[in-house]
Amino acid sequence: MHLAYPAVLSALLFCTGLYGVLARRNAILVLMSVELMLNAVNLNLVAFDVWLSMAAEETLHSGQALTLFTIAIAAAEIGIGLAIVLAVHRNRGTADIDKLRDSAEGHGPDDPDSDDAASDQAGPTEKAEKAEATA
Repeated sequence: MHLAYPAVLSALLFCTGLYGVLARRNAILVLMSVELMLNAVNLNLVAFDVWLSMAAEETLHSGQALTLFTIAIAAAEIGIGLAIVLAVHRNRGTADIDKLRDSAEGHGPDDPDSDDAASDQAGPTEKAEKAEATA
């Protein structure tokens, strides 16, 4: 089998995972996309290890050993990531990344404590004092 087949499949898997990381809003789906990207890397490692071992007649198989190490790290990462997502979901009630970011920053459009809402309710003297303090 040619090296191009697993390399193209790995590139497609990696691009699918990258799209999932960039486009998804749910934290669990983002973690699944990261796992998809890691599996694409594992496929590349094994494919290149087989290709290099056929070309050089070497029996070390370092790509397969690195793949096992990557699988172990990915399993630990998904365990810790799911624990964090579950703890955040228990505390905040959502796993939506955008809502979590907005609530952590405190500048949500519905937040009454944001600076814009406070400046709209302030009088002209308070606005002038605030402008002098920032200048």
